[in-house]
This record gives sequence, C-alpha cells and structure tokens, in this order.
Amino acid sequence: MGALIAGVLLWSIVHLTKSVAPDFRKSLQGTLGAGPHKGLVALLIIVSVALMIYGWRIAEPAFVYDPPSWGRHLNMLLMVFVILLFGASHGKSQIRQWVRHPMLTGLLVWAIGHLLANGDSRSVILFGGLGLWALISIFTISRNEGAWVKPTATASVGREILGLVIALVIYGALFMTHRYYTGMPLVGA
Repeated sequence: MGALIAGVLLWSIVHLTKSVAPDFRKSLQGTLGAGPHKGLVALLIIVSVALMIYGWRIAEPAFVYDPPSWGRHLNMLLMVFVILLFGASHGKSQIRQWVRHPMLTGLLVWAIGHLLANGDSRSVILFGGLGLWALISIFTISRNEGAWVKPTATASVGREILGLVIALVIYGALFMTHRYYTGMPLVGA
C-alpha cells in the first residue's frame, strides 16, 4: 500500500501547491525559472500516476466496509456524468453555468461513485484520497479566485448534443476496457 499512498500524496501535494501555498510556488518558479518549474511539476505528476498504478496493482485489498448492493449500478450511471463534467471543463457548455469547477467536481463524483461500489482498502486509499484532494481543491481555488463569475458564453444546443454523444462513446470505450487498465472487470468474470 505504500506506493499507492505515496502516489496519492504526491499527486495531492503537487496539485495543491498552487492554491494552498502560492508564495512557495512563486518562489520555486523564481528559483528554477518558468520552464524548468513546469517540467518538474509534469515529472512529479507522472511519477505520482506511476506510483498509483503500480501501488494499485501490487496492493492486496483488505475488507474495510461492505458497499451497498446498489452502489455498483449507481457508480456506472455516475460515470456518464463524470465524463460530461470532464468534457465541460474544456470548453463552452451549459454545465459551466451550474458548476464552477467541472473537472474537480467530476473527479469528486468519480471518487464517491467508486467508494459506493468498492469497500476494500486500496479503493479507500485511491478514491478516498483523490476525492479528498478534489474537495480541498474546490474550496481553496474558489477562495483564491473570489466570487464566482459565471461564463457568459455557452455552447449551442447542437454542441451540447455532440458533447453528450462523445461522452457516451467514451463511456462505452471505458466500460469495455475497464478490466484491462484496472484489472477489475465490470461485467462477467
């Protein structure tokens, strides 16, 4: 579990530095320079993802709690909304009129959904840790940015429909390949 915990912590610390310790980040940028600083951040994020993947694969899951019987099905439904939220974070969308931080909100929903479906120790560490990071990020970024100013530009109805179709295609691809990138089949054995 050590690699998994280290990966979640490294991811969280690197990402939270901007919103929790902006002076430290500016100091580091001043010392290293903008380009090397971005390179270091990218390297640390890659290392954190590698640690999470490696840690997930080698960890022996232990029972922590019994998830609700409906949790798995609700999680599968929530993942459609997660993909929509991720997509909305990259452009104009009606979703941005209702959700200030669509990507972080999507990650939080992803974490909650997976905690409803899984009750083992590695799931609690990965999904609980990243969900906590997303929640802290939503609050710290909102605090730093001040009052929310909703975007004035929104997508057309056609663009929203296209976004939904793309989300459903991505959902289908992720659903079918889940067993290969996580080692956990969603249906069948």
